[in-house]
Amino acid sequence: MKLAATLLAAEGSNPLLPHTYELVVGVFAFAVVVIVVGKILTPRIQKALAERTEAIEGGIKKAEDAQAEAQAVLKQYHDQLQAARQEAARLRDEAREQGAQIKADLQEEARAEAQRIIAAAHAQIEADKQQALAQLRAEIGRLSTDLAGRIVGESLEDEARQRRIVDRFLEELENTNAAVR
Repeated sequence: MKLAATLLAAEGSNPLLPHTYELVVGVFAFAVVVIVVGKILTPRIQKALAERTEAIEGGIKKAEDAQAEAQAVLKQYHDQLQAARQEAARLRDEAREQGAQIKADLQEEARAEAQRIIAAAHAQIEADKQQALAQLRAEIGRLSTDLAGRIVGESLEDEARQRRIVDRFLEELENTNAAVR
């Protein structure tokens, strides 16, 4: 160690202080770096950072706009869906009403048709009854005149006389039936 101390003392300069030419070169190099970084690189870096900031902010703005538009479309979709549901409910109610009206109309038509058929059947029955009564009268009249002719022993061939006798006989028969009831 002693040797190192003596060598240092012999040199006569302080090892902590740099030489003057090193200081000049260092200051010149530092100035070049400051100028290059300050004048050339810093504006480019600032420009790139500004562009990135603008792109990010633009992207965020676009995302916010897209989200707002999506919310508006979603609201519109929900409104349309609600309107469609209301329309479907209205159409169902209308169809039910129409179905009930059609059912009531068909029932009324069926009742009217049934009444018409019943009335036609009653008319037919009445016509058949009248026809049967007429046939029965004619048959009773013929049998009565034959029987009366046999009892009296005289021919009752005169048709006008036959009718009068038959009508009188039937009237008496109806009067006795009415009195019995």
